[in-house]
Amino acid sequence: MRRGGVILALMAAAALAACSPKAPAGVDKNVLDEAISQAIGDPGTCVLIAQQGQVVYQYGTHMVCGRVLPACEGTATRTLADLVKEAPAAGDPKTASCRSNPERTRIVAWAAGPVAGGDMVYAAVMEGDLVPPGVVIADKLQAAFQRAGLGSK
Repeated sequence: MRRGGVILALMAAAALAACSPKAPAGVDKNVLDEAISQAIGDPGTCVLIAQQGQVVYQYGTHMVCGRVLPACEGTATRTLADLVKEAPAAGDPKTASCRSNPERTRIVAWAAGPVAGGDMVYAAVMEGDLVPPGVVIADKLQAAFQRAGLGSK
């Protein structure tokens, strides 16, 4: 019985991995993962990249990426999937940061905008005790995207 449970868990994990977006065309997922890890990697981080309304890349677990967190705009909340749909395709990134818990000991930071030199947009969220502002996340991600071969060089 125990072996059957392990096999079922492995099959479920494989199915979830198969459903996860891999990487934008022409980009090595491992290189992009590493560039993001070095720039803003943290267990409370999620980054989505979308092209023509479809998510083509995800950094972070489904658990982190699916969290509902304060939007930092009044009392509204949102998920990263909400933000990637609103990401500006041109111009400056949209950023926000605020306290994320009633005790005011944790911070959430959001960033969303165009991937330079392409037709993709990104959205990112970090939540934790020591989180940089959204504007810093946006800046670090643009550099990480370029290191990974996304956008203009």
